[in-house]
Amino acid sequence: MEFWFSEFHTPDVKHSIRVNKHLFSKKSDYQKIDIFDTPEFGRVLTLDGNVMLTERDEFIYDEMITHVPMAVHPGIRDILVIGAGDGGVVKELTRYDKVQRIDLVEMDPEVLNACREFLPGNACRLDDNRVHIYYENALKFIRRCEDEYDLIIVDSTDPFGPSEGLFTREFYGSCYTALKAHGIMVNQQGSPFYAQDAEAMKRSHMRIVSNFPISRVYQAHIPTYAAGYWLFGFASKHYHPIDDLDADAWTALGLETRYYTTRLHKGAFYLPAFLEQMLQEVE
Repeated sequence: MEFWFSEFHTPDVKHSIRVNKHLFSKKSDYQKIDIFDTPEFGRVLTLDGNVMLTERDEFIYDEMITHVPMAVHPGIRDILVIGAGDGGVVKELTRYDKVQRIDLVEMDPEVLNACREFLPGNACRLDDNRVHIYYENALKFIRRCEDEYDLIIVDSTDPFGPSEGLFTREFYGSCYTALKAHGIMVNQQGSPFYAQDAEAMKRSHMRIVSNFPISRVYQAHIPTYAAGYWLFGFASKHYHPIDDLDADAWTALGLETRYYTTRLHKGAFYLPAFLEQMLQEVE
């Protein structure tokens, strides 16, 4: 008998992946964690029935949320990562020698434990000596920070349930305060395709715009996320994501990537007409 994992993208749309084996399942204090082995996407991490990553396409998400700000701001040394307990974002950041500190704030230690065991390709740099892990509520953590980070990456789940507080005006204001004078915040903005997701994206963008002088949205194609179309937010006190891109300096680092390029970097900020209109409505 075939075994399929299905995730509802809307009440009328679901995405299904055939499963070879259910490797791990646990109900933590915060959420249900599952890891599946699949023939097409390799190992798949889900939280409360929603796909967080697959071995097949995680590189797209992790590269686009990390290399875009790193190619813009030449002085990034101190970084705060919120969420990202799978370790993929940390793995990309530790490739930069200039990075001195990565504070990872993850609410649920069981996510890290599961990924260390079943997704070691993602979690392989969590023990880097520059990485400091804090198991606590990110909103409470960031309230204590001021003028501390060059970059904040918000790699949270969607704005429902445990992560709802990471999409509020207060949270983005706290991120602004926690950043240094030239700091950048990058966050996942969800998909603009289905109606409920689009409304959540617009609310988040509106709140970011109200806190940061520079705020842009960029895009990537991620096959296992809703509609295969995903957005990220780039917010900064100083740097513009295109005008301040130093493509030559980033290329000189010699980092091998599978999705991100400095050419794609520029193109990712050129959005389709329907999305431009959505964003203009709330700006």
